[in-house]
Amino acid sequence: MRDTRFQALAKQLTSYSTELQAGQRVLLELTDIPEEMSIALIREVRHLGAIPFVHINQSRVTREMLMGATPEQYELIGQMRLEEIKKMDAFIEIRGGDNAFELSSVPAKPMSIAMKALHPFAQHRIRQTRWCGLRWPSAGMAQQASMSTEEFEDFYFKTCLMDYSLLRPALQRLAKIMDAADKVHITGPGTDIQFSIKGFNAMPCAGECNLPDGEVFTAPVIDSANGVISFNTPTLFQGIPFDNIRLTLKDGLIVNAEADFNTAQLNTILDTDPGARRLGEFAFGVNPGILTPMRNILFDEKIAGSFHLTPGQAYHVADNGNSSRIHWDMVCIQRADYGGGEIYLDNKLIRKDGLFIDPELAILNPVIS
Repeated sequence: MRDTRFQALAKQLTSYSTELQAGQRVLLELTDIPEEMSIALIREVRHLGAIPFVHINQSRVTREMLMGATPEQYELIGQMRLEEIKKMDAFIEIRGGDNAFELSSVPAKPMSIAMKALHPFAQHRIRQTRWCGLRWPSAGMAQQASMSTEEFEDFYFKTCLMDYSLLRPALQRLAKIMDAADKVHITGPGTDIQFSIKGFNAMPCAGECNLPDGEVFTAPVIDSANGVISFNTPTLFQGIPFDNIRLTLKDGLIVNAEADFNTAQLNTILDTDPGARRLGEFAFGVNPGILTPMRNILFDEKIAGSFHLTPGQAYHVADNGNSSRIHWDMVCIQRADYGGGEIYLDNKLIRKDGLFIDPELAILNPVIS
């Protein structure tokens, strides 16, 4: 039996998120997802009169390629991918796979080789195409979310297919408040950090570039961050799990980084290049239906009552000048059930214990049943 949610998701991605028009070219990057979803996406692209181009990937094959990556090999791959994306108007990526840790044993050197070579491709598709990225539900994701597979699938489609236009007015109001602000001060357990966001756009996100969505992001002034911050949300980066990351920053530079486990690997990643130890993004997570972390950043960065700070590359729409091959969203949940915390903009309390003070932002607060 065909799952009608596949067609609904394909329509959300093509008509709403990337707004495909007749004659436009879209690259579909599909990894470990059902054939039925791939077909639904291709058909929806054609229904709009657009032209689909498809890459079908397998995560275990990708791992094997990365294990033996050489500069000569990945420089050519990077050149071919860049030339291909230059011919596209849009890019949609869906990544599946049962094992979130598939790439965890890839050594740092070949991983760095591949990331460096593919960086121009990644930046072009972010800066020059309309794009949207999402994960595909799996038993492994359900396990990470402490749900049954069926329960997680229902949660997944509910959050991906929600009417994000209902959130847009509040997201735009929050963005306007951030646009007018200079100083940010964040406090909470193990956290007391200050930085400036003056002069950078705040971008409301309502399902255009990610599904699920629900955040407003900007960038810190590159040398402004001072203090300490503790992230209470488990994270996964380059297939490696990290818990309770703690950073100390001085004049925008991460001068100390620790985690409960894998501190050495944490610092290896932060030494990828000079920009990896500076911040490229600050954001509020505001999806009222996402409450629990699951080591999946496309969900975790949207958790209602959270914020994230990002070592690495800044987005071009809120560009503080930081350039890096990494972009690592680190999430802290500030709801009372996670220890609480406060965020001030220009010394005015904007959110306490994960709840916005402004009643016009109440729709962005967590919905706890």
